[in-house]
Order: sequence, then structure tokens, then C-alpha cells
Amino acid sequence: MAARTEEIVAFLDELLEIDRFADMGPNGLQVPGGETVTSVVTGVSGQLELFERAAAHGAELVIVHHGILWEFEPRRIGAAQAKRLKTLLANGIALAAYHLPLDAHPELGNNALLAAGLGADAVERAFDHKGRPIGAIATFGGDPPGAGAPASDPGPLAGDGIPAAELFARVATLTDRDPLVFDAGPDRVRRLGIVSGSAANDLTTAIELGLDAFMTGEPKEHVMAQARENGIHFIAAGHYATETFGIRRVGELVAERFGVEHRFLDIPNPV
Repeated sequence: MAARTEEIVAFLDELLEIDRFADMGPNGLQVPGGETVTSVVTGVSGQLELFERAAAHGAELVIVHHGILWEFEPRRIGAAQAKRLKTLLANGIALAAYHLPLDAHPELGNNALLAAGLGADAVERAFDHKGRPIGAIATFGGDPPGAGAPASDPGPLAGDGIPAAELFARVATLTDRDPLVFDAGPDRVRRLGIVSGSAANDLTTAIELGLDAFMTGEPKEHVMAQARENGIHFIAAGHYATETFGIRRVGELVAERFGVEHRFLDIPNPV
């Protein structure tokens, strides 16, 4: 079944409320393609390998989290960018990108999906970026009083969170990689801040909010001491690894709504 490219992009633009975000590059359509789509490919980052694989699969639309136009990159088209554009244009492939709007979405967003995947009992939006919350706070209720404990041991109180070691194990399972952990927080974690990607500086906000732990993708040199000195767990679970969730779900939603084929193409990045 074929769908119109402009209808898919307009649907995502409205759903993700792209006009409400001050981002580092344009959200929505970045490179035009054909008028209709029968096959959609999603991936985390716009790069030559992804575009070549999308062309091999016969895709007419690629949707990514990290596009190919950024305010911190040269405004001139260099050789690498030219190869990307040539591959897209020669194969009639449109490219759309959704960065902060996809991190922030309360249902499709990376942070909401990470919280759900970790088994949070409640999730609230937090961590403002230029007036818009892009992250989440996941709350873990813990076991009922005495659950699984001997009669002489009342166990943790209800709502007392989960063991920190269990949280770290859940992160490893969900992201399929061992996170870098500075385990400087409490033995049990009730409230976890989550901002996917590169948000180590938001550890300061997590401390101000009194959270037990904070998870992002990448670390920075200063966060080890900052975590230790403030008694909070810091978890770096991988920039790429924390941002596969939203874009995959977007592709699934487009397939469900428009009746097109969808493939998520995994190009793992150790960062």
C-alpha cells in the first residue's frame, strides 16, 4: 500500500509538536524524495551506511533521530555530506529527522520508553531545555511490605524503590550493553532521572531535584566526583543505545497508520 510522503511527514510534525522546540537543527523533512511511500526505514543517525542500506531495501522514506543538518556543523556541503545527499537523491529517498521532539514525547519519546522499559510505576516529564521538558523522572514503588522476606524480616517499606543493583541490571538488559555506573547513591532507588543521549550536565538538575539516580547516554569527566560528592548514582548507558527506542516506535506507528512496510536498521555505535 502506498501513502503520500507529505501526509506521513505532516502527521509526525503535528504529533511530535516540532514547532514548540528550539533545537540544534531542523525537525521534519530535511531532504525531499518521491511523492509516495511504500517502504519506510528508521535509524538512529543519518549516515551514508543507513542511506545505502535503505536504498538496497527499496525504501522511499528514511526517518531518523539525528538528521544531517546541524547548526554546529559547516554550512558548506563537504565531500561526505555530498555522498549522503547523492545517495538519497539518486534513489528518490526522502529524509525526515526528529531530535528533541522525539526525546520529549510522553508516549513515543526515548525517555518515556526507557522509563517504561525499566519497569517504572509512574513517569513524569522533567528536565527543561529552553522552556520544554525533554526528559523524565521514573518512580519505582518497590515491593509491598515484607514481600518475599522471612517473618522476622519486614523487608522494604511499600514505595521504597528497588535495589540499585537491580536497576543497573535492568538498564543492561534493556539497552543490551553494560552501562558505565558511578554507584554513589542510596542502596534503593525510588526516583530516577532520565535524559537520553548526551545530557551529563543535567546531573546538576537531578541533584537539585533530590533524585536517587540519573541516567543518560554519555558521561563527562566531572560527573564521577559530582555524583560521589552528592550521593547520587550516575548511569551512562550509551548515547546510541538509549536512543533506539523512540525512532523504532515512530516507524511502527507509521506502518500501523499508513499501511506501509517498516524496517528499523541497526547500526550500533559504542558511544
